[in-house]
Amino acid sequence: MSKDHIHPSHSSDLPRVNRIGGQISGVKKMIEENRHCPEILTQLRAIRAAIKGLEASILERHLNHCVTEGLNGGAEKDVRAKIDELKELFKRYDD
Repeated sequence: MSKDHIHPSHSSDLPRVNRIGGQISGVKKMIEENRHCPEILTQLRAIRAAIKGLEASILERHLNHCVTEGLNGGAEKDVRAKIDELKELFKRYDD
């Protein structure tokens, strides 16, 4: 990858990150208040879904910007590096 690569902005995801932070604080409060397990589990499931949505947003931006740039204008070694990067990313996805 060239040194002049510009990373895309993820600032549009900040409200989503803030909501997730609020949800986590809410779960902490629920635990402190000794709320029922199903209520806590429901909130944890909502947090997982929110994180998956955030992850998908950032991955899409990465594919549309960074990977596209690397594949379109890169030297062969840069293209291979981008493909290897994608392989590693997808290896981490276990669900």
